[in-house]
Amino acid sequence: MDKTPPNRLPHRVSFVLMAIVLLLPGLLTACGSQEASVQAKSSRAIQNKGSDTLVNVALAWAEAYRTVDPGVSIAVTGGGSGTGIAALINGTVDIANASRQIKSDEIEAAQKNGIDPVEHVVAIDALAVIVNPDNPVNQLTIDQLSDIFTGRITNWKEVGGRDATIVLVSRESNSGTHVYFLEKVVRKDDAENKDIFAPQTLMMPSSVGITSEVSRNPNAIGYDGLGYVTENEKTIAIAENPDSPYVLPSVETAADGGYPLSRYLYMYTAGEPTGVIAEYLDWIRGPQGQQIVAQAGFVPVAQGGNDESGADR
Repeated sequence: MDKTPPNRLPHRVSFVLMAIVLLLPGLLTACGSQEASVQAKSSRAIQNKGSDTLVNVALAWAEAYRTVDPGVSIAVTGGGSGTGIAALINGTVDIANASRQIKSDEIEAAQKNGIDPVEHVVAIDALAVIVNPDNPVNQLTIDQLSDIFTGRITNWKEVGGRDATIVLVSRESNSGTHVYFLEKVVRKDDAENKDIFAPQTLMMPSSVGITSEVSRNPNAIGYDGLGYVTENEKTIAIAENPDSPYVLPSVETAADGGYPLSRYLYMYTAGEPTGVIAEYLDWIRGPQGQQIVAQAGFVPVAQGGNDESGADR
């Protein structure tokens, strides 16, 4: 006969319930710890986007940094300086790469979103003017380049070359390299100058498009970061004017400011960086990061990103 008192659970059921009550706080703590761990892990992810000039060296930085701090995940994409800065303004990236300085209207747009862009110089680039190796032209002035890319000069014979129509190749307008070349070369660094690229200019979405066209077309002329120039292109010596020396782009001439088309390369953050982003930027501007800059064909900056070179801003 069962002698279990009314309204009382069997001993084994009671024991199970007691065990659950005792274990519940631990289970909740474990879940909370797991959630905190996931949040901590996600906070160690860095989104990096922008300049196609910088994308290869940025990928190399991200890959090398895995050995420095394996707990940090760095996602790198290109798309152009304008794309990266727009993403910074919208708050969708941690670091925007740019081959030009951020514009005043971009700063205003960012500030309206509660973001204060902070500039970090991470490398120096010599913007090379490139032609096909079969092209006999070896040197040009800034004035001649401006006339070529605006369409005022349309035949190579006008600058000492063959009797052939010049084929113009440029980056698209969202590229910081495009903006730099427009302001520095096409408009000759004159804020009042409103010249634009000639309508027949072939606008390429990437550096690969420019090098591909110049490599196959003996009448093409384009421009690209020094780190992207291959043996299938020839670099042109550039002079500020006919009385100035003609200088070829190189690491040395970019570093000392002798090459007229030297420029800084930038990373922008939303405010002063902290935590893993600050650590990553410090590493990029330190000896290891700048060694990768040199290996990629760019010019290292002074440690800490100080603007001590002769590069044109």
